[in-house]
Amino acid sequence: MQRSNNDIWVGLFVLIGAAALLFLALQSANLLSLNFQKTYTVTARFDNIGGLKPQTAVKSAGVVVGRVESIAFNDKAFQADVTLALQNRYSFPKDSSLKILTSGLLGEQYIGIEAGAEEKNLQAGDTITSTQSAVVLENLISQFLYSKAAEGSSNSNAAPGTANKK
Repeated sequence: MQRSNNDIWVGLFVLIGAAALLFLALQSANLLSLNFQKTYTVTARFDNIGGLKPQTAVKSAGVVVGRVESIAFNDKAFQADVTLALQNRYSFPKDSSLKILTSGLLGEQYIGIEAGAEEKNLQAGDTITSTQSAVVLENLISQFLYSKAAEGSSNSNAAPGTANKK
């Protein structure tokens, strides 16, 4: 009887430990967010969201002020509609702007809010149109290569003996 009682306690301890590890894994992967604070939702339109995902942090001055609630494609404007759940204790002017930023060189993406100067604050259901899309590394590389190719072709069209002289 004593041995089976100990087995039950050990089994219970192992189950609690496994649940704690699962909770920590989901929390660190940003797949689980336990937030009991009241929020209000606003929508932002982006041309390109890159690798942005639901539950991504929304930050202002490095402080998490909300989360991305959902992402949908707007087939009338051909843009991404990103719904943000901002905490009620933070209010931002209506002319605030949003940027999709990256933490680190190739790190996780998040949305940064830059507060505007307007007197009126954002309300639930408002749409923010002043946005800056994600920087796509492939586009930057192709622009760089295109500009270098254009430089090379303009130098080859120069008069003989004048190319590459500065």
